[in-house]
Amino acid sequence: MNTKIRNISIAAALAASLGLAGCAAGSNSAGGNTMPMNHGSSGPMASMMPDANDDHNQSDIMFAQMMIPHHAQAVEMSDIMLAKPGIPADVTSLATRIKDAQAPEIKTMTDWLKTWNVPGMMGGSSMPGHSMGGMVDEEGIAKLKSASGTEAVRLFLTQMIGHHEGAITMAKQEISAGKYPAAIELCRHIVTSQEAEIVEMKALLAGL
Repeated sequence: MNTKIRNISIAAALAASLGLAGCAAGSNSAGGNTMPMNHGSSGPMASMMPDANDDHNQSDIMFAQMMIPHHAQAVEMSDIMLAKPGIPADVTSLATRIKDAQAPEIKTMTDWLKTWNVPGMMGGSSMPGHSMGGMVDEEGIAKLKSASGTEAVRLFLTQMIGHHEGAITMAKQEISAGKYPAAIELCRHIVTSQEAEIVEMKALLAGL
């Protein structure tokens, strides 16, 4: 009888011990899972959180993710025009300047995203509260590719004016809501340079 009681006591003690160990392990596991999310710098989820880093915020991230494809289309449109014969020199000069300005900016913004350990834009052309204004749809790009002469010039200028207006709106949003100094500086440059180019393009249109 005493032996039986002793065996029951030992079994109960072991069960209690294992239960406490399991609770402790669960506590450590939970802590291990949450700490990287709150404090770690690795992983897209941590980096995508607002104010994920002291030097940038969610607005900076979304600006770069959206302006990269926006700039890429401006470069594409410029390349289309530069490949066409018989385009006036002032138009090819404009297309060259747009390409030469925006291609390096794409690299700069791509480097920011790499530094912040976040991906490029995924899943469509907009994010909550943000949109890529002025983007030309596939049909518009096809028309630009097939157009020639004055028709191509008029189409390019009209499309690029709208494209620039969209970029300026995005840049002003980033100036208001962003935190990363280099991004805000880039946006001020975008506003100044593209507003000047819009004036230039409107004058070219008027002269056609």
